Amino acid sequence: MPDPTLALPYPVYLDHIRTESRRFRDVLAGCDPAARVPACPDWSAGDLLWHLTEVQWFWARTVRTRPAPPAEDVAGPERPATYDGLLAAFDEHSAALVAELEAAGPDAEAWHWAPVQTVGTSYRRQAHEALIHRLDAEQAAGAVTALDPALAADGVLELVDVMYGGEAPPWGRIEPSEHLVRIDLLDRDASIWVRPGTFLGTEPESGKCYDVPHVQVVDGLGTEPSAVVAGTAADLDAWLWNRRDDRGITVSGDPAAYDAFRAAVSQPLD
Repeated sequence: MPDPTLALPYPVYLDHIRTESRRFRDVLAGCDPAARVPACPDWSAGDLLWHLTEVQWFWARTVRTRPAPPAEDVAGPERPATYDGLLAAFDEHSAALVAELEAAGPDAEAWHWAPVQTVGTSYRRQAHEALIHRLDAEQAAGAVTALDPALAADGVLELVDVMYGGEAPPWGRIEPSEHLVRIDLLDRDASIWVRPGTFLGTEPESGKCYDVPHVQVVDGLGTEPSAVVAGTAADLDAWLWNRRDDRGITVSGDPAAYDAFRAAVSQPLD
């Protein structure tokens, strides 16, 4: 089971959306609009700015129109032609996201692609969205600052438990491997246990077939891990999101177990 002590109170997620979005905006305001984003080399700083603007617009609208799922034919905002226009659009839609989340409250029912269909899911996801893209902005500008350790620790948990993991939908199944991997967050005195495996199934609506590496958060107490991956929360979070290399990360144990873990957390995210 996921360690509940790593999760943050919902007001803290909301505060992080504010502070990480503000830092993102401030960094990009002084950045060359054509600067490349190292983790997303096809993007310029202007593209990054517009990406988070669209994301925050989408989730503000989704919370506002809850609990209905977003309509596929709704047109998004038009991208401004100037960098100053991009900054102004970000200010508008970022403020709207915070206002909608705050007005709804975390317990309200709302559509989400993740299993938990509440506004609180967007509190958490958008805090991490802002954090990682703030790091993108800083890397583009050459002005990297530290990640908040508590938010980064929850980011590691969200990544393995939601983004790359979780339970199988009714139309699929998970075949667990024999491997058990422990992720040690050294500065948080906490560990996350995961079991790599394979997700298999055919999505009814699209007919898309899945046979892909998967990972599940498990209760590993009382057992010995096949492998251990260790680092600070910030190093682990940034590394798992491919925003840093593996300097600061140590690996021990069965190489096959580590390879299975890496295969599960290296799949492209939609």
